[in-house]
Amino acid sequence: MLDKLFQLKQKQTSVKTEVVAGITTFFTMVYIVFVNPSILGVAGMDSQVVFVTTCLIAAFGTIAMGLFSNLPIALAPAMGLNAFFAFVVVQKLGYSWQIGMGAIFWGSVGLFLLTLLQVRYWFMSAIPLGLRVGIGAGIGLFIALIGFKNMGLVVANPATLVALGELHDPKVLMGILGFFIIVVLSAKGIHSGVLVSIVVITGLALIFDPSVTFNGVLSTPPSLEAVVGQVDIAGALDTALLGIIFSFMLVNLFDSSGTLIAVTNKAGIADKTGRFPKMKQALYVDSVSAMAGSYMGTSAISTYIESGSGVSVGGRTGLTAIVVGLLFLLTIFFSPLAAVVPPYATAGALVFVGILMASSLIEVKWDDLTEATPAFITTAMMPFTYSITEGIAFGFISYCVMKLCTGRLKEINAPVAVVSLLFIAKFIWVG
Repeated sequence: MLDKLFQLKQKQTSVKTEVVAGITTFFTMVYIVFVNPSILGVAGMDSQVVFVTTCLIAAFGTIAMGLFSNLPIALAPAMGLNAFFAFVVVQKLGYSWQIGMGAIFWGSVGLFLLTLLQVRYWFMSAIPLGLRVGIGAGIGLFIALIGFKNMGLVVANPATLVALGELHDPKVLMGILGFFIIVVLSAKGIHSGVLVSIVVITGLALIFDPSVTFNGVLSTPPSLEAVVGQVDIAGALDTALLGIIFSFMLVNLFDSSGTLIAVTNKAGIADKTGRFPKMKQALYVDSVSAMAGSYMGTSAISTYIESGSGVSVGGRTGLTAIVVGLLFLLTIFFSPLAAVVPPYATAGALVFVGILMASSLIEVKWDDLTEATPAFITTAMMPFTYSITEGIAFGFISYCVMKLCTGRLKEINAPVAVVSLLFIAKFIWVG
């Protein structure tokens, strides 16, 4: 039955290989069930409920990907979007988490419409490489800045804006140790480095940090009423949030589409144009799952590059994804652990994700200032303005300015021009 459903023989794999691949992928990305509640908790959301909803939406989205597209790809709440939501939309701009999550929902609706109208890949390919790379790298630096802040290594300073934290603080030292555990294990090819780091640092926190208390391991899932059904979809339809909604859509577009291409390429099932079997089904699952995730209050979910770890050990079919999804469902019963993990235990994971995302800067044509300038502006403005939206806006506008003023107007295509004009209009009328 499994062979017929997932075409195991045709794809030269076996049930054992797919199960091992699913377990591998799960342990490389399960850190999100601790990191996501930690980040969304900053916005005032119940961390234990977010732990459960994170497991649920990751399970349902991943299982749907396995069943409908037969791809070894897992989904979970997207890193970057959750941090932007919590630290900028809620903390900095002062919106309630209900309205902020509503903005993510509308951004996911936009992604679904691009998929439905079959313009998703066209729109993505129309955005210049420098801007695409800049967006990904900028989000990486933004997430890394939050990671350094959570571990206490970077603190606010009225004279210099930021400064080095107190290195005699055990919390800071444990946060730094957690980061190096991740990067050293990853450098050695140990895929579960992030999970190992979170477990080790949380264990040390229980010993050295009196504020961290152990509340058990297993329990029945808590009621989801504190989060599920509380998203203010109507309240998010505010003109002041249009730029943020568009940014959510754009980030999810590049993140999910780019990951799908990367993982299917690694699995050897994509052609030279980046297309792969059942691509339409995969895009629909991805975009519908993003809407469902934001509606449930877990942030939009996206395909995970960690799926490549399962592919590297032989995962080739949707059975790999099914295994990942089932393991996420089992994780639901470990919700007390979410309350134990302190922010500095997950901070290293944020910095590590920043490294992975910033590595794409090597693709920028640094010898061409009309390409390098927008890429740099996009990347730098995200952490320096503490906003993904402003980074995207200044990146698009600077691209048009550079091309226009150097006599290369023909290189500005319609999508880039329209997006730039929309951001200029936002700055003029909204601020």
